[in-house]
Amino acid sequence: QVQLVESGGGLVQPGGSLRLSCAASGRTFSSYIMAWHRQAPGKQRESVAAIWPSGATHYVDSVKGRFTISRDNAKNMVYLQMTNLKPEDTAVYLCYVSGTWGQGTQVTVSS
Repeated sequence: QVQLVESGGGLVQPGGSLRLSCAASGRTFSSYIMAWHRQAPGKQRESVAAIWPSGATHYVDSVKGRFTISRDNAKNMVYLQMTNLKPEDTAVYLCYVSGTWGQGTQVTVSS
């Protein structure tokens, strides 16, 4: 059974940083696109960042230059390094791989 488990969320002040992790299990994900999405209260879920098996990446415009997605295929992990966080980054962040969603981790940016 494919499972994704996120961790690393929390409360951080504006301008702060967090690193999210997503542990994948149930199969080898090295040949799949891995992605982070987020959902804020009252808003639609949006794709934040994605990383291809080649290592190529894509980011939504609002996080370019602040967020970095990476992966460790040997460990079946995907990460999201978030810097210079803003209140509008507050959301539940979810890992997505090959039709499977994690349960999400809450990120709150507030002073």
